[in-house]
Amino acid sequence: MHEPLRIEAAADLAAGAKRLALCDDRFVPILAAVGPLPLRRQADGFGALFAAIVGQQISTAAAAAIWARLEAGGLTRPAALLGASDDDLRAAGLSRPKIRYARGLAAAEIDYAALRHMPSAAVVSELVALPGIGRWTAEIYTCFALGHADVFPAGDLALQLAVARAFDLSARPRERDLRRMAEAWSPVRAVAARALWAYYRIATNREGSS
Repeated sequence: MHEPLRIEAAADLAAGAKRLALCDDRFVPILAAVGPLPLRRQADGFGALFAAIVGQQISTAAAAAIWARLEAGGLTRPAALLGASDDDLRAAGLSRPKIRYARGLAAAEIDYAALRHMPSAAVVSELVALPGIGRWTAEIYTCFALGHADVFPAGDLALQLAVARAFDLSARPRERDLRRMAEAWSPVRAVAARALWAYYRIATNREGSS
């Protein structure tokens, strides 16, 4: 089994950006506009996967606020989650479904160390078998907690909107269409995702300040 190509440092991102520009020259102006790409690497394990669940279908700011409340309440570890009441978790901002998913994750016996050496598709397959872990969540974990370079969470709304803006499409692409489009950016699809997220933030901030 071959170890997946990884993004561990800024130098990996810079090399990946050069490779991406060669894969698709439409990224040349995008990369120039956004500047150095954010690494966004995080430690793997329960906390990173739980944080991905917290971030499902809400804004980055909302997810950060909920996570801060969970940390303040000491509720970011499996034992604490399993021992907490529904009221405690709701007070931190978790919805009823996310409480159920979080407890399921806390009770699951995931071999996080083994995930580190699996190919991206195998990691995603392993994680989506858990309640509340969809493909987006599994791909976000694989991208940022494991550092895989060739992961692209095509179900992400911001990525769909960014592609529509950056490539001047008449409508945002559907997940399956964007996934097919992203095949051309392999083996650095995670670099493409970072570039498009950064582009989207710049574009929306510019609109908000006008």
